Amino acid sequence: MKKIICALVIVGLVSGVSFAATSAERIITNSLSMLDEITAQDDVSGMAETVRGAYAVAFVPSMVKAGFILGGQYGEGLILRHEKGKWYGPSFYNIGGGSFGLQIGAQSISLLLAVINQRGVEAFTSSRTELGADIGIAAGPAGRRAEAATDAQAKASIYSYSIAKGLFAGVSLQGAVLSISVKRNTEYWGKTMSAKDALNTPANDKRIQPLIKELESLMKKAK
Repeated sequence: MKKIICALVIVGLVSGVSFAATSAERIITNSLSMLDEITAQDDVSGMAETVRGAYAVAFVPSMVKAGFILGGQYGEGLILRHEKGKWYGPSFYNIGGGSFGLQIGAQSISLLLAVINQRGVEAFTSSRTELGADIGIAAGPAGRRAEAATDAQAKASIYSYSIAKGLFAGVSLQGAVLSISVKRNTEYWGKTMSAKDALNTPANDKRIQPLIKELESLMKKAK
């Protein structure tokens, strides 16, 4: 019973801070704004190199962390798969999780997730995936010597980066849970579309093209 009450409190705290009405197209637009900000950072070449070699790239334009005594986090995002110079998708997903501790106030960060192998891609097609438990995740290597990976990074399938208040860095998301957003996928594609099918469909729609163009601009910054 205590666990149920705690979970309800977390959901209530996060929901109370967060979420203006969103939509699939707004997630795309906000992802583009986030990527513009990341690309403008002075020392983005290490991340750009990671993105250039990634199997897929995922975005969470705004992940809210909030709470008093209990804390929670939640965001909506999209993922695009990359293969042989072509992009596929998007598929939309939710990311969230709770933690205990004194977390007074609220914080919103933007996330970019570089998926570096096929197992990582499959995590976004599963109904529920816990980061760090079901799939390896680590703070992404940044800077101009990003090749100096840690043991945790060597075992990871996903590298995570964040930007908040103009500061860009790798970030750990251990314990966060990914789930497919059936609602957003249906909204974007205009029909029921599984995450797997979405990520096997060429990203030709004009709504997603500006984000793809900016991703390719980022990849050119790799050293």
